[in-house]
Amino acid sequence: MRWRIRWPTYLWKIKGKIRVQSFFLINSLILGLLVLLSLYRVVLGPAVFNRLIGASVIGTKTLIILAFIGVMYRRIEMFVDISLVYALLNFIVILTAAKYFQRKGAL
Repeated sequence: MRWRIRWPTYLWKIKGKIRVQSFFLINSLILGLLVLLSLYRVVLGPAVFNRLIGASVIGTKTLIILAFIGVMYRRIEMFVDISLVYALLNFIVILTAAKYFQRKGAL
């Protein structure tokens, strides 16, 4: 049996204005800008370690954005599953890259 979160309707529309959706949309846009700043660190980082940390930060912010999208579309259960898979892939890739650069001697 699938659980579905039932959001109260008064949270979504108050006097014709959609407040909760706009809150999550604004926060998602701010996180998108922060992802661009982290991308700057990944591309122009002074060392390999800084680039790996920047890539990890981008993955973490992407997880939060996916959760916000799930709340906005009222399908949080689907987006949490996607976020968990993305988090696992992000963890494995960052760990593998760190191990590779450690053996190579770049770290």
